[in-house]
Amino acid sequence: MQLYNTLSAEERAQLIDEAGKERLTLSFYAYAKIQDPKKFRDDLFIAWNALDALGRIYVAHEGINAQMSVPADQFDAFRETLEVYDFMKGIRLNVAVEQDNHSFLKLTIKVRNKIVADGLNDETFDVTNKGIHLKAQEFNDMLEDPNTIVVDFRNHYESEVGHFEGAITPDVENFRESLPIINDQLQDFKEDKNLLMYCTGGIRCEKASAYFKHQGFKNVFQLEGGIIEYTRQIKEEGIKSKFIGKNFVFDHRLGERITDDIISQCHQCGKPCDNHTNCANDACHLLFIQCDECKAAMENTCSTECLETIHLSWDEQVKLRKGLQVGNKVFRKGKSDALKFKNSGDLSTEPLAKAKPETKDIRQKIKVKKTLIGKAEHYYSKSKIAQFLIENKELSVGDKVLISGPTTGDQEITITQIFVNGDFNNTAKAGDQITFELPFRVRLSDKLYKILEA
Repeated sequence: MQLYNTLSAEERAQLIDEAGKERLTLSFYAYAKIQDPKKFRDDLFIAWNALDALGRIYVAHEGINAQMSVPADQFDAFRETLEVYDFMKGIRLNVAVEQDNHSFLKLTIKVRNKIVADGLNDETFDVTNKGIHLKAQEFNDMLEDPNTIVVDFRNHYESEVGHFEGAITPDVENFRESLPIINDQLQDFKEDKNLLMYCTGGIRCEKASAYFKHQGFKNVFQLEGGIIEYTRQIKEEGIKSKFIGKNFVFDHRLGERITDDIISQCHQCGKPCDNHTNCANDACHLLFIQCDECKAAMENTCSTECLETIHLSWDEQVKLRKGLQVGNKVFRKGKSDALKFKNSGDLSTEPLAKAKPETKDIRQKIKVKKTLIGKAEHYYSKSKIAQFLIENKELSVGDKVLISGPTTGDQEITITQIFVNGDFNNTAKAGDQITFELPFRVRLSDKLYKILEA
């Protein structure tokens, strides 16, 4: 029985494109007592793989936490696979504000000790004894109450680009750090204040509300369905948003715009910006905020060190990392001395700028006049060589090209040398197979465009 992925992310992206069907990005969670998480995991994989459902899912004895991409025409069938289980009957599915067919490209279901790591080892703590859920209008009303304290239970890189008015935004890297910090900060308000909390989809607040009730707080409330559901409700009901900015999400989009307010800065130059990027250096992948100008100048890297590194050959990059504990650096979430304009902790809701209508798309597209000339023909796991099949027109040394794909994004380069059908040549024509060096990975779903003169 197949209980694993047989296709790479790049091959899956290509199949999604060829199928031409719309997909829905959604998330859900449920706390419950699951006796056999491994069997539960296996049963879900079999059911979801048959529906071409993709995503990142964690299961544990305490429940399930899922972020997924599901074919729109299989949505009802997908819901039926959930409602087989009593604890998921009628479960709320948080459908993303903005849709992207490539939000997830693999089905990964992992068995964990907990679905949300909390650092707690208190067996008397009952995670199902949660706070009172509030809908969008109720949440707004309570925000107006001077007797209310509102807390953001997300991480610093999430709250920096968007948060609710007046919220406490802890400078933390993970959920388990925030619990003791907030508990210490609010000790004097257990009896007489409304403790109001929120997170992205509700799962962290579900546990946090139960934790603070366990700690003796009397009036504990949480935003039902988190920021995702709040956004849906304010749009459907015409409610004024008290959330300012962008909601960080954990798929490749890295954000959904809620209001046009930009409240954060490019970490490199200080310009108003709220677009996250991952450093292009494979030994770094630092998550940080980068404006389009710095993205072009720094070639998607976070520092001059990383910029220099990506221009080395792959063999040289590997040698630089030999013997170093680079694992401690990979995927650090925006904490680096190289970022001059990083802000955390006590954040302002004062807008620095307004997002322009043409930049509302989370995945910014480079606006250039171009023509499609080819597609990626071979996938290389390391950032070193690109191989394409020329399908239309010609490509010559000196031409500017745009390589574009769901994972690669949009990358402009100038062709300095090409290998055509096994030999160096200055020009390639339709039907030729070409290769050339690149500082980033090429995916099977990538397309090759020739940039035309304005």
